[in-house]
Amino acid sequence: MKRISYQYLGMTMFTIATLAFVSLSFWVKSEFTRSNLQNAIGANHGGLIPYITALPAMVPANAVPALSKTVEAYNKAIIDEKGISESLANDLINFARTNPGQYSEALLNKVLGADTRRKAIALDYTGWMMGNHWNSEEFEATLKSKIADVNSTIAEEFGVGKGSRDELISTVLTASAPGWIKSGWMALLIFGLAALGGLIYIIPDISRKPGIHHNGIYHNKMQTRQWPAWIVFAFLVGWYIVLYQFPAFLTNQVALLEPLSRGMSGGASGRWFLYGFMYCLAMLVLGIRMMIKYRGNAYQQVRTVSVLFFQIVFAFTLPQIMTRLQMPAYDLKNAWPLDYSFFFDYRITQMLEAGTLGLFLLVWGIILFAVGVPLLTYFYGKRWYCSWVCGCGGLAETVGDPYRHLSDKRLDAWKIERWLVHGVLGFAVIMTVLVLYTSITGEAELFGLNSYGVRSSYGFFIGFAFAGAVGTGFYPMMGSRVWCRFGCPLAAYLGFVQRFKSRFRITTNGGQCISCGNCSTYCEMGIDVRWYAQRGQNIVRSSCVGCGVCSAVCPRGVLKLENGSESGRINDNPILIGREGITLNL
Repeated sequence: MKRISYQYLGMTMFTIATLAFVSLSFWVKSEFTRSNLQNAIGANHGGLIPYITALPAMVPANAVPALSKTVEAYNKAIIDEKGISESLANDLINFARTNPGQYSEALLNKVLGADTRRKAIALDYTGWMMGNHWNSEEFEATLKSKIADVNSTIAEEFGVGKGSRDELISTVLTASAPGWIKSGWMALLIFGLAALGGLIYIIPDISRKPGIHHNGIYHNKMQTRQWPAWIVFAFLVGWYIVLYQFPAFLTNQVALLEPLSRGMSGGASGRWFLYGFMYCLAMLVLGIRMMIKYRGNAYQQVRTVSVLFFQIVFAFTLPQIMTRLQMPAYDLKNAWPLDYSFFFDYRITQMLEAGTLGLFLLVWGIILFAVGVPLLTYFYGKRWYCSWVCGCGGLAETVGDPYRHLSDKRLDAWKIERWLVHGVLGFAVIMTVLVLYTSITGEAELFGLNSYGVRSSYGFFIGFAFAGAVGTGFYPMMGSRVWCRFGCPLAAYLGFVQRFKSRFRITTNGGQCISCGNCSTYCEMGIDVRWYAQRGQNIVRSSCVGCGVCSAVCPRGVLKLENGSESGRINDNPILIGREGITLNL
């Protein structure tokens, strides 16, 4: 009863903190003052400040659409002044409508007057239309499209382009957040309450005896796809959608960490700083749970400390320090193709312009994926990265651990997994080839594929939808390593090496297996470990991340993680158990 009381208290505290965090978008108003905006956007868009300061104080949920309309009005004023206004566009179309063949530079002079710059831009976009034979309807549609392109160029140069609009709105709202939000005390209250609630919920587990216990996991509503799990699922997926696609709604939440961001990187807080901080905090609290749950097992203890260290120090802290020192921010453990943007032109330019350190980072990244990954995987299998270093794996092992038994062990799931994960690897390779081709030649297309379109598609479908919304949001529905199993291109690369050229394997003693099923239950990678154990067959599956939990939960010591000679590593059906007894298949 005491344990349940602790759990209710911890869950209540965590829920209050979560609701307070979410509600910041709906009840804390932003004040649009000149002093706030001057520091945030004055250098680039000073002309926009009077438009924004005319807005009343409002919460981000209402301010985002209001600011979007304000930016549109600002751009329209700039287009009217420097571009082709709606009235001028109508004049052009009306003059040319009667006879499309008469569209000429003289007509532009007549409509646009003495504004040579405006005429030059119009000629750049529409000069090719002159002297061609058009029907009236086709000409009008084409001219309207090109006028829109002209105005878009004007807006990009003098106003706020589409690519920077969301970022500008986020900057404005973060700068306009109340001082008490940015003081640091509110962050301490919300995140401290959430962390304390999580610890109160899990610390009573210390009273249990060491060892892994099923403890009714298949009867727990949170862990068996029932309504509490659906709530968590909806929240996680919604969080990733807002974070990636609608970050302006999170500006008050971003402002919470302003003092911490200033102290670490010297710059303003942003959505990725917020995400990185929350990522680390969640892993730390649930990492303590892992330490309690797996106490008595040295391998699991050290492995948990390792993933926490690499996430908090390498993935979060070091890039902030590098930014403060005006160096390229880089996660030294993040290897291509998981770091899919490593070969993007702006990344390479940034590293090359950073001098000796930047060149080192470029060479380090290439050596890491070309030499480090296959070499370390040969000696230690995928576990050196997936279970000891990777932040994605670390999140799955800590935050996702309560859901690890939900991974599908069916053969059909394995077939889908192989097609998907290797398909993503192929996608990453094709995209990288296209990006490098564009960087070297300046040509955007190769074999009919546009490098910019392909990399944009990869960023959306793989970087956001698969790795984020599905890869983490689906923990309560599909188990803890959805991304690692079905989408991670680096896992696919590591898997190739582990399967065909590695010393790592999980050995089994089929004569000792009692078919309790603990190993399969706890395998987060969807491997039916019991199937191998019953046959005494070594496990060399490319998907195995060597987490060792199957060995930890085995009551008979059937399973053992080993790095041995390659010879004898693959032993198909060494023990056959049938009606006539046990025979060795040697």
